[in-house]
Amino acid sequence: MAYLLLYVDDIILTANTDHLLGKFITLMKREFSMTDLGPLHHFLGISVNRSSSGLYLSQSVYANDIIARASMTNCNPVATPVDTNSKLSATFGPVIEDPTLYRSLDGALQYLTFTRPDISYAVQQVCLFMHDPREPHMQALKRILRYLQGTLDHGLFLSATTLTGLTAYSDADWAGCPDSRRSISGYCIFLGDNLVSWSSERQATVSRTSDEAEYRGVANVVAETTWLRNLLLELHLPLRHGTIVYCDNVSVVYMSGGPVQHQRTKHVEIDIHFVRDRVRIGDIHVLHIPSENQYADIFTKGLPRQLFTRFRASLSVCSSPAPIKGV
Repeated sequence: MAYLLLYVDDIILTANTDHLLGKFITLMKREFSMTDLGPLHHFLGISVNRSSSGLYLSQSVYANDIIARASMTNCNPVATPVDTNSKLSATFGPVIEDPTLYRSLDGALQYLTFTRPDISYAVQQVCLFMHDPREPHMQALKRILRYLQGTLDHGLFLSATTLTGLTAYSDADWAGCPDSRRSISGYCIFLGDNLVSWSSERQATVSRTSDEAEYRGVANVVAETTWLRNLLLELHLPLRHGTIVYCDNVSVVYMSGGPVQHQRTKHVEIDIHFVRDRVRIGDIHVLHIPSENQYADIFTKGLPRQLFTRFRASLSVCSSPAPIKGV
């Protein structure tokens, strides 16, 4: 079995034997003008540190360039990327003088989240105001850069472990946006011990109850896990067990598996039927988890330093290739 990952003219090749990999590269060279750069070290600005225990992905050089672009090379670091009480508004504060710089830094930070899921929520928040950035938004963005200044050596570790199935965590901050009162959804998905997918985004519509907001978040992560299961099937790695989805809302857990449907949930009827169908065929199991172990919280709100540090470690975001168990 051989796999090819292609982005424009950059390619990663791998196979289950060295002989097959060499043969595959030879065949590719006959058809295309190619240069074999040897073992994977860099791909699209992401550095890869290979070891017997796994892969360590880092964008520390890229992060340092972003900080330099903002003229903050000598800034003082902070422990978390966002304030616990911070709820940014679109209309509060004076308009900044250079919105172009703000938008440029925002775009660069979005790409950095490929190996730094710990800043996903903070970046999602400042990206909401690219159309009309104001001073509080710039201060929030600078806080992210100050956090990066103290964690430049951090990256994402992928351990060489046995494929044990998908495990997901879903959370929502009900009415978290002070302007539109739309909720913030967040999730993280582990393949074995490795974080493979995550998201922090503002929901498209207003949820009338917290249950509604949480259920929409669960529906989003179920859709993502369904896609991942199909992808693994195409890669000839079918999962033998259902995906576990953890949610800290008991009502959502009941609604996902039971036929009872309350009046207050009619606005998410499509999501309810979608999730229940996946539960019924055994692909998904929605279970309750205490809030203190809800890793997806890091994608929906600002957290205190101690809790943020613990959840960051659970995502396998660390300063060295030492393996950290995600779940």
